[in-house]
Amino acid sequence: MFPQLPKNTDWVFPNAQGGRLSADAVQHLLVKYLRIACRSCPSLKQKRVTPHVLRHTLAMTLLQAGVDRSVIALWLGHEPVETTQIYLDA
Repeated sequence: MFPQLPKNTDWVFPNAQGGRLSADAVQHLLVKYLRIACRSCPSLKQKRVTPHVLRHTLAMTLLQAGVDRSVIALWLGHEPVETTQIYLDA
């Protein structure tokens, strides 16, 4: 059902060749699955859903769950932990 991907990839969501997804590919997938989600949750049509909104939501959810901010910073790809402070101030 799914294409065979290389086993040792550094990416959580690799492209078909096992590399990093492009920004366009991420946007395409988001639009595709947002349309599907709107069928069962029509109120999503009124929401602004972007890759950045999903990233911010993930950071805030992890923070509220008690995950250490240094772990969140690593997941978000922030080199300095201070960059994650932006989410804390939100």
